[in-house]
Amino acid sequence: MSAPNKVVLAYSGGLDTSIILKWLQTEYGCEVVTFTADLGQGEELEPARAKAEMMGAKEIFIEDLREEFVRDFVYPMFRANALYEGLYLLGTSIARPLISKRLIEIAAETGADAVSHGATGKGNDQVRFELSAYALNPDIKVIAPWREWDLSSRTRLIDFAEKHQIPIAKDKRGEAPFSVDANLLHTSSEGKVLEDPAQDAPDYVYQRTVHPEDAPDSPEFIEIGFEKGDAVSVDGEPLSPAQVLTRLNELGGRHGIGRLDLVEGRFVGMKSRGIYETPGGTILLEAHRGIEQITLDRGAAHLKDELMPRYAELIYNGFWFSPEREMLQALIDKSQEHVTGTVRLKLYKGLARTVGRWSEHSLYSEEHVTFEDDAGAYDQKDAAGFIKLNALRLRLIAMRNRRLK
Repeated sequence: MSAPNKVVLAYSGGLDTSIILKWLQTEYGCEVVTFTADLGQGEELEPARAKAEMMGAKEIFIEDLREEFVRDFVYPMFRANALYEGLYLLGTSIARPLISKRLIEIAAETGADAVSHGATGKGNDQVRFELSAYALNPDIKVIAPWREWDLSSRTRLIDFAEKHQIPIAKDKRGEAPFSVDANLLHTSSEGKVLEDPAQDAPDYVYQRTVHPEDAPDSPEFIEIGFEKGDAVSVDGEPLSPAQVLTRLNELGGRHGIGRLDLVEGRFVGMKSRGIYETPGGTILLEAHRGIEQITLDRGAAHLKDELMPRYAELIYNGFWFSPEREMLQALIDKSQEHVTGTVRLKLYKGLARTVGRWSEHSLYSEEHVTFEDDAGAYDQKDAAGFIKLNALRLRLIAMRNRRLK
């Protein structure tokens, strides 16, 4: 790959991406544009601007993408009830295509011919960033310093930072206890003290949720309103997508909801142990399934559940901008046309449980399911023929097996 003329760097302002910024400048002698996204990670981002300026970045982009993140990425994913390996709500995975999208857009705006990220060569994020980047601009150059440089240890990184007068936080001079990725949907912690999956994670790892045992002793009941599969209100108050998730995070965190200790299969082949907190997302998933129970036809619901693992795997592996994900999204969105109504949930000691749901679009007919007189709505005699027809092939098999004994 020829040397880039101008690079857009996904920049957090932390030690690693600050070292990458300087390394790009010294290694390639190129101009570096920094891009820092506010995805609801809960950190002040202006220090990143000051640090980028100090290190010679002339074009600095700091953007609040919380609404776009939830509206255009999190909500479409939740319409599918997506869970990777049956448990993981894909909080890190779903943020990467949005960051990549803005990297490519900023590259076009600034005339840059390359983008760069701080993902290591062992993880999934390198795949997610780069598949998205190439899908949006097949000619873009992608620079992944962790796959190129010789700064292979924390000591070498610190030495490089000190040589180039890059500020180092005091707690960064030793080994960090674990690494953290955060956004409005979740926090993800992995590495170091978490690397032994046989050991219980220390409680200080959890940042957004109280321990369920320490949560309030009284349950809290909330109501979430949906329109076409998307949450639009909490307790009757209309809220934007990011506001909904923010409110549900507060509620879930207070009740210790959304903790997950998972050993997952990474796309690159190895297994890794992560601690995830997704308080608002856990409530949202429960509520969405609750409203689908009365508004979604059985055939549509079962087909969605069959396709969900494939859809979740596409997101986990970085194929958000692939044609197959877009095809599945069209099917999922079609299923949500009548997923409108309200769900009541009980929040208590780490659990969010649906306790009520109602909708003008409901398919639930009390007249048909009642144990009382149904006034002729359902003729129970019809079930006999239905059962005989469905039993025919089973009876033929049984008759054959009996004959051959």
